[in-house]
Amino acid sequence: MSCWETFESYALRSLGLGERLLPRGEFTLCEHFVLIGSGLIWNVYFGLLALSSGFVLATVLALGKNSDNALLRKPSEWFIFLFRGSPLFIQFFFAYFLFLKLKPMHPVFEPLSAAWLGALIVLFFNTAAYSGEIFYGALRAIPKGDVDSANAYGFSGWPRFKRIVWPTMLRLAWPAYTNEAIFLFHSTTLVFFSGFPTWQQRGDALYYARYFADKTFNPFIPYPILAFYFILLTLLLIGIFGWVNRRLNRHLPQNARLSLKPRMNLIR
Repeated sequence: MSCWETFESYALRSLGLGERLLPRGEFTLCEHFVLIGSGLIWNVYFGLLALSSGFVLATVLALGKNSDNALLRKPSEWFIFLFRGSPLFIQFFFAYFLFLKLKPMHPVFEPLSAAWLGALIVLFFNTAAYSGEIFYGALRAIPKGDVDSANAYGFSGWPRFKRIVWPTMLRLAWPAYTNEAIFLFHSTTLVFFSGFPTWQQRGDALYYARYFADKTFNPFIPYPILAFYFILLTLLLIGIFGWVNRRLNRHLPQNARLSLKPRMNLIR
């Protein structure tokens, strides 16, 4: 099988399109790249949806934690503490078995036991908690003079938040939020590694890398390929978030702009 035929057969294998059976016997380098790249589709799916939806909840949590009202502050504090204080792997594990318990109760709960929805909900809550703490710190760091100036110009309530508080919060939080986004995409490799099963061998990039490593007893080919794909994905994220960061700071002098300095998290 040529490399182009391999691409046609396995490029969308993780979505159930193309060849149903995984390659067996002699594994070519092309099969490694194509199948692991096919699985990366799931990692991008989980990362994009969890990040975009979690951004909204993170803003709500940050505002709730910064509120003087205990009815808003306490739930936000406990939500952030719960999902930041427990390992993501354990969250996947308990969420899957909770969703299995809910499944017989009503048909509406049935999709929750599938990774495409159940694991996405866990990632959504997890990144919202981490991002919420980042945004909360940025809220606390907003210079008091900015808010006083807004009040002096007649801004209050929603207009003040929309034009002054929220843009300043994002500008201060964006470098740290970029690191959270990168780590979220890396965390998507835990989905099929934890409680959520792989249906018909349609897994993510790590699933196919493990498949090749188990079949060939040689992890030094599939895992570097996996790392190569995630390095490319990280560079793409840094480029996109860097462009947003420049837009957020475009009104500042060049020497006063916050630069992105992604840092790798060793544990979470």
